[in-house]
Amino acid sequence: MLTAKQFGVLAHPGRPQSAPVARRIAQTLRDRGCDAWVLETWTPEQARKRIAQAQLVVAIGGDGAMLRAAHVCAGFGVPVLGVNMGYLGFLTEISSPENWDSHIDQVLAGDYWIETRMMLKARVTREERVIAESEALNDVVISRGAMPRMVRLDAFIDGDWTTTYSADALIIATATGSTAYALAGGGPILPPELRSILIVPVAPHLSLDRPIVLPEGARVDIVVSPDTQAETVLSADGTPGVSLIPGDHVTIQASEVVSRFARLRERNYFYRSLLDRMEPRKTASGTPTQLKL
Repeated sequence: MLTAKQFGVLAHPGRPQSAPVARRIAQTLRDRGCDAWVLETWTPEQARKRIAQAQLVVAIGGDGAMLRAAHVCAGFGVPVLGVNMGYLGFLTEISSPENWDSHIDQVLAGDYWIETRMMLKARVTREERVIAESEALNDVVISRGAMPRMVRLDAFIDGDWTTTYSADALIIATATGSTAYALAGGGPILPPELRSILIVPVAPHLSLDRPIVLPEGARVDIVVSPDTQAETVLSADGTPGVSLIPGDHVTIQASEVVSRFARLRERNYFYRSLLDRMEPRKTASGTPTQLKL
């Protein structure tokens, strides 16, 4: 692994308490002879102007901060190292800011590996004109608005009609997103290295209620049905939504870019990390925590 000497540090723009942490981390890097810039409150456009000046970006916050950082770094191929200040922190690598100092030598020695994760791209077409494009690391969600009415969505896979969903929402997720909203909707847990597209309906009524897992090269087309009476909204990774009208056409495919995350733990970290968040580790009764061969 190439030893990084140029760092970017991104505080969470919506959490002022992360700014002092970002400044402290940047200072420890400078004290060790590295170049390090800090952005405390930033927009994606502001961050992208600085990303090219970094070999590794440290993101402070929870999974929301990691999603923001991943979006701005993906196009530059710069990996992200997460320091958790959030609730779950599925995507972060260092459990809390207090643990930064104990990991800095490992980071500066290049003793980490890079995990790549597939992203999605979504394009919205209205009357043969593209009106919106988005990238997503977790998921693209097409859902109803404020009114409690179901949306009706015609789904096509690789150009062939598959089914019409009547549901509160339809989630199109990556393996990364399989542990987010898609999991709450009853979808399967997919390992992060799996380059698949997952379709999960939310509260479907008299329509297909099973998740569908597609290969990386698949194309998913969703058309808002002409008889939909509900307000319909598209959102990528929880960003402010794009309002859709009947007849709008959404195309979702694997993106050309991937997100990269710097990992300090072993390569089999995923399942233990996931289960530690879903249930407490039971050791008092003698439950084994590691397979003995």
